[in-house]
Amino acid sequence: MFKTVLFIFLQVVVSRRFSVPLSRQVVPVKVNGQTVSQKTAYYGSLFVGHPRPQNFTVVFDTGSGHLFLPDKSCEDRVCPTHTRYDRQQSASAVEINGDGSPTKQEHDLVSISYGIGEVVGDFVRDVVCIGEVSEPHCASARVVLAQRMTPEPFQQFDFDGVLGLGLQGLALNPEFHFFSQLASSIEPSFGVFLARPGSSGSSVTFGGHDAQRMQRPLAWVPVSLKEQGYWAVRVTAVRAGGKMLPLCEDGTCHAIVDTGTSLLGVPRQAMASLLAATAQKVEAMEDCGSLVGPALTFELESGASVTLESQDYWRPAPTEVKSGTKRSLLCRALFLPVFLFGEPILHKYYTAFDAKNFQVGFAPARHDTNLVV
Repeated sequence: MFKTVLFIFLQVVVSRRFSVPLSRQVVPVKVNGQTVSQKTAYYGSLFVGHPRPQNFTVVFDTGSGHLFLPDKSCEDRVCPTHTRYDRQQSASAVEINGDGSPTKQEHDLVSISYGIGEVVGDFVRDVVCIGEVSEPHCASARVVLAQRMTPEPFQQFDFDGVLGLGLQGLALNPEFHFFSQLASSIEPSFGVFLARPGSSGSSVTFGGHDAQRMQRPLAWVPVSLKEQGYWAVRVTAVRAGGKMLPLCEDGTCHAIVDTGTSLLGVPRQAMASLLAATAQKVEAMEDCGSLVGPALTFELESGASVTLESQDYWRPAPTEVKSGTKRSLLCRALFLPVFLFGEPILHKYYTAFDAKNFQVGFAPARHDTNLVV
């Protein structure tokens, strides 16, 4: 009898965990006709409304805190290229102000920045389901409906909106934080697996993490910027090619683990020294991915570390550098001037986000092509 009850309990627990497949889109960044880098986006399905759910694609973004979708009223040139939410088609939609109070008259407006992009819109409360329309995929949530959207970056990508999976501190208030609403029925954690470029299988798993996608157990690191709402971890040291760099020794470095960022970011004040420590001179224009440069290791609080090889962080093509009359070609890194663990880290490491214990877990990702999922 005990075994039967235990088996049923385990079935219920397992059924609370689910995964959403992610598609990948690549937008090349070119200078003088040459691809110097690329922007990428990973997105999956989301459904809003009842009784006829409207289907959208959204980026699952740990660097923001709101769910936004284009509204049917948006006539900016970028909006008609995306699926727009029609509040008249949902019987469960309730138009609200920023404080959650119902309204039919004047609506509160909010402006939200996404990197170099921005959306402006009002609010609605509706049923939101991720991946599919069934339990435990659904929760009542407040949605920002964009009436204006900047062309950059939304015109370049196919996804319709963004589902912010940052901590509550990034949201207007807890009711705007979709994951908190969803976590009332599942374990308050999720895991992200990004397949290698050209491969399928990328996914985000809610209600836990996917052990099949990890080479070994997770190494957990405390969240260091909880109050600000960021999934940030403290970096205690940085090594390039095994050599310790004079960075982060004072304990003030915090790297934000950001699933919405294509690149690796480092502190602005460390940019020059990291570029110098990781660059390698070459004699001709060739693919930097075929060369071997110094590994870059970030040592984290609690003793964990993450390491990138040069192929993970170098630009695909050499950069021409001028010094007086001399010119040279360098394979070198492409960094953003803010400490971010973006796609290069997420490709190499399965990453788990635990909102109950406020910690981030890292484990080398398992990219087996014959893995059954």
